[in-house]
Amino acid sequence: MAENKKEYLVDFVIRHLWHKFSRMYNQKAGEFDLTISSGFILLNVDKEGTPSTQLGPKMGMEPTSLSRTLKTMEERGLIYRKSDDVDKRKVLIFLTEEGVDKRRMARDFVLNFNHTLVESIPKGKLKTFFEVAEKLDASVDLELNKLQLKSSTNE
Repeated sequence: MAENKKEYLVDFVIRHLWHKFSRMYNQKAGEFDLTISSGFILLNVDKEGTPSTQLGPKMGMEPTSLSRTLKTMEERGLIYRKSDDVDKRKVLIFLTEEGVDKRRMARDFVLNFNHTLVESIPKGKLKTFFEVAEKLDASVDLELNKLQLKSSTNE
């Protein structure tokens, strides 16, 4: 990263890095005829099925984007939907055989890349990174709660 004042803003650095991660994952996903969103969905569907309502929050996707992505994945034969045996109102997402194969490819890439990262960063610095990430997460949660409280009192 070039030296300039913007880089000293925590959110700028995170956004910059996520943009690079996103580009890399999208390029790799494209090699498997996937998108980053469909790859993450494949990685988050359990063998026993996953309610679609759990996928959005887990991945930070809006319901309309999630619905569109799931529809495309279903049309491509990567997933299928099935009503829950107990609660028929609940729809579970399952991977097809092709979905399982694509999941394996996505998982291998993510794990190999993470292994490369872990190997290139000293253990102490990595521990500090995760501690800082936890503090950032807590700070963002606090700010979100303040914003939600403010918006609910303005209604």
